[in-house]
Amino acid sequence: MADSAAPQIRILVVDDSAFMRKALTMMLESDPMIKVIATARDGAEGIEKVKRLKPDLVTMDIEMPRMDGLTALREIMLSTPTPVMMISSLTTDGANATLDALELGAVDFIPKQLSYVSLDIVKIKDELLAKIKGIVRRKHILMSRLKTRSAFRQPSAPTRTTIGRDGRSLAGAGPVARQRVIAKRSHPVSIIVIGSSTGGPPALQTIIPRLPRNLPVGVVVAQHMPPMFTKSLADRLNQLSQVGVREAVNGDPVDAGTVLIAPGGQHLTVKRVGLRSHVVISAQPSTTLYKPCVDVTSTSVAEAYGRMSLGVILTGMGNNGVVGFQCIKSKGGVVVAQNEQTCVVYGMPRAVIEAQLADYISPVEDIAAEIVSFF
Repeated sequence: MADSAAPQIRILVVDDSAFMRKALTMMLESDPMIKVIATARDGAEGIEKVKRLKPDLVTMDIEMPRMDGLTALREIMLSTPTPVMMISSLTTDGANATLDALELGAVDFIPKQLSYVSLDIVKIKDELLAKIKGIVRRKHILMSRLKTRSAFRQPSAPTRTTIGRDGRSLAGAGPVARQRVIAKRSHPVSIIVIGSSTGGPPALQTIIPRLPRNLPVGVVVAQHMPPMFTKSLADRLNQLSQVGVREAVNGDPVDAGTVLIAPGGQHLTVKRVGLRSHVVISAQPSTTLYKPCVDVTSTSVAEAYGRMSLGVILTGMGNNGVVGFQCIKSKGGVVVAQNEQTCVVYGMPRAVIEAQLADYISPVEDIAAEIVSFF
């Protein structure tokens, strides 16, 4: 039952397709707490209505005539900062444009195919509506943090530099600043597993480029994204980072200084044989809500590496990761969780923290330093 005391969430839908505007409106207004207050046919009309109507959240198509979604997003973030969810096509170009949008300040994206009335949208609709509510509840925090970022201010954000523990410059995302130094910790670590969902790509872009070139262990990442998006994410991170980053393929070794990102639509598990380990990419188990699934990946890491595992849980909706991180802790491993203030959606880290699994809780800007402290 809806909370009658809570105000309705006011949403503006921006899309050049009349069918899409109608389909999104029907889906969003299936929840009595959500009201589509207006629609717009292109970015220019969207900007005008954001300024005039002050919606709580905007859904924004990327490809539109007259003014595209990225141009409109940049203007909205400069003039009237408002949470924006992009409507993205499941193509390589769509993935790259979506990552650009996330850098510019968009909070998340909705795959265009899932915006239609279909079996897929039935499966994800409830989570999407809950995600919207979570984002709107945190909109003032999210937009306030956006003001400290510079990436959305220019068409092509330059690579910025932070300083690592060893004094070497580390190319990466985030403001120009000296990275926090954390005293060396004694717990042995042989592998790092990172789990993330909503807000994850910008968080990963803050963390991974700050890892040193000589990182002595491998990293595996389970980020909730569709197929093709994870390849674009890996390629972008690889360009920004000193460590190597790529989308994992079946049989890839887990090598020091390499980050393997689970492909969208597939699970990544780690198998260890003697002193070597490799990843297995598979559609099994088929019953999980997410592919890749943080629980599946982190459980396999715990089983392969035991107390030598370091788990990092980042921003995301729901509690995916709790089972896997419980496994890491039960075998003596270590867990780092992103703090509430820097999450887009404080769901996955909150679940891990409330289960008393987190050894360290840090803002996203400090998580690379937390990782480096173990080496």
